[in-house]
Amino acid sequence: MDGEELTEQETALYDRQIRVWGANAQRRLTKAHIFVSGIKGTVAEFCKNIVLAGVGSVTLMDGRLVNEEALNANFLIPPDQNAYSGKTVAEICCESLKDFNPMVRVSVEKGDLSTLGTDFFEQFDVVVIGYGSPATKKYVNEKCRKLVKRVAFYTVDCRDSCGEIFVDLQDYKYMKKKLEETVECELNFPSFQEAISVPWKPIPRRTAKLYFAMRVIEVFEESEGRKHGECSLLDLARVLEIKKQLCEANSVSESHIPDSLLGRLITGTTEFPPACAIVGGILAQEVIKAVSGKGDPLKNFFYYDGEDGKGVMEDISNSFTS
Repeated sequence: MDGEELTEQETALYDRQIRVWGANAQRRLTKAHIFVSGIKGTVAEFCKNIVLAGVGSVTLMDGRLVNEEALNANFLIPPDQNAYSGKTVAEICCESLKDFNPMVRVSVEKGDLSTLGTDFFEQFDVVVIGYGSPATKKYVNEKCRKLVKRVAFYTVDCRDSCGEIFVDLQDYKYMKKKLEETVECELNFPSFQEAISVPWKPIPRRTAKLYFAMRVIEVFEESEGRKHGECSLLDLARVLEIKKQLCEANSVSESHIPDSLLGRLITGTTEFPPACAIVGGILAQEVIKAVSGKGDPLKNFFYYDGEDGKGVMEDISNSFTS
């Protein structure tokens, strides 16, 4: 990403951004290649933000045909059925994003995410997995970690007015201002598998309840063979049963995870647009920081709950057990 200088056209278009984070950061952005899978409301917000910021390219993957469910909170899909009939979500979103910034190359990748090899991800600097199963997230994260070059890996999941972002930057170095000087800092990130496998008992009790609730929902969907969001209030009894089992296995009180929160997550399977804007905006901000190498990155989970309007960062790693 240390290629040629910005062109006159790029300098003119991104003038305001250059004044905020500098020409070098903008140059890195214009050379960055982003892969995005799973385009619902929050990911649509993220894509809009990074395209407007001026990344080099965005490759989209979402083979779902556009239907009423896909329209929820995704402003990249026009409401006119004639405009999207027979097209996939990725194809329609690709057309919309090109209009936001013609200088960004936006394309569609077809296929099955779970079958892509390590070489495929080597062409990208950032990989974002939206609304994937834990197995898919683990698979792609492992592929990214096997590469010689460092590929920033993110997952994002939004249910109702609740959102979760996971970040894996592996061994990440960045510049930070301290008083009158700029110093180099380094952070070591755990993989997705490591982060969700940390025993619950050593984790501080003040940790966001959403961390534990999301793990319960993931176990439920995997054990029942459900896709993301395929649940309803009828499943609450089974979800509470899984919560009890996980709490007992981790030697923690069931009060760690409020029943009311689990109820919201399984009944509010559609996204709340204002929450999409917030979580998608945070995700875009983090990707820009990772690409530019400027600013403290999020490590390694971010949670937002629209019920209280709070967003919190949680560093979940094996350091709790060491």
